[in-house]
Amino acid sequence: MSRERARAFAPASIGNVAVGFDILGLAIEGAGDSVSVTRSETPGVRILAIRGSDHALPLDAENNTAGKALLAMIDVLGLDYGFDVEIDKGIAFGSGMGGSAASAVAALVAANALLDKPLRAEGLYPFALEGEAVASGGKHGDNVAPMLLGGLVLAVGEDPPIRLNTPPGLCSVLVHPHCVLETRRARAALATPYSLSEFVAQSGHLARFLVACQRGDIDLLRRCLRDDLVEPRRAALVPGFQEVKAAALTSGALGASISGAGPSVFAWCLSTAHAQVVAQAMQAAFAENGLDSDSFVSSLDAPGARLLD
Repeated sequence: MSRERARAFAPASIGNVAVGFDILGLAIEGAGDSVSVTRSETPGVRILAIRGSDHALPLDAENNTAGKALLAMIDVLGLDYGFDVEIDKGIAFGSGMGGSAASAVAALVAANALLDKPLRAEGLYPFALEGEAVASGGKHGDNVAPMLLGGLVLAVGEDPPIRLNTPPGLCSVLVHPHCVLETRRARAALATPYSLSEFVAQSGHLARFLVACQRGDIDLLRRCLRDDLVEPRRAALVPGFQEVKAAALTSGALGASISGAGPSVFAWCLSTAHAQVVAQAMQAAFAENGLDSDSFVSSLDAPGARLLD
């Protein structure tokens, strides 16, 4: 072992990416959580501090995403030592940017640097799922997987996640309005049954999307980057969503939808310059609905979590 303490950063993410509910995610640049972990001779995990959050988050390790992820690591690897944890939040609570997942991933990357035999990033994925389940109620990899691997990632259940190709030069825009939408409330909007035809249609969008990304087919992406399954049921939970989406598409975005559980909204664009134009239009639409917002423009191959020191 070469160190007793490490600090890591995990980026924000766009969950679902419109076509892949709970199985597709995209890492983004410009926002994220940082976590410091100290190796301790005392077994277990202790959350010593959480800074930068305007919402009370649990210090009990079992109920904290970072704490639960580290407890899973300790259990599976049979570690005879523990970890002390300090979390610095850079992702707002209930923003649809993967804030709960980022804390778990950053904690794992930092703790991994303290192991006698560190794991590859893919090896941390099962522990990250355990942490994410604390916040979302299930082992959904659409946020933790892109945070670990970077870029656009397909994450199906507990199978190893797969990083996907994306057309070169494209950018994502994420606009976060200054309001909160908790994941559990957003999931409750999906409780009523769906028809088989709705699933078939959305499966078609997903299949064409995967082909478009592999081929670099921009025209096909423009036709299939859409959510006809979940978005209609969640749209009313995001103030001004229809206007914000329309502003993105009118500005030439390839597609736009809700990021994760919302209320953030994302779009895919042809270039960085184009993304800046789209971001301004989306923010203006939120402003017309009485909401200030922040915007983030990022390459589709944004890096995943990393050590800071």
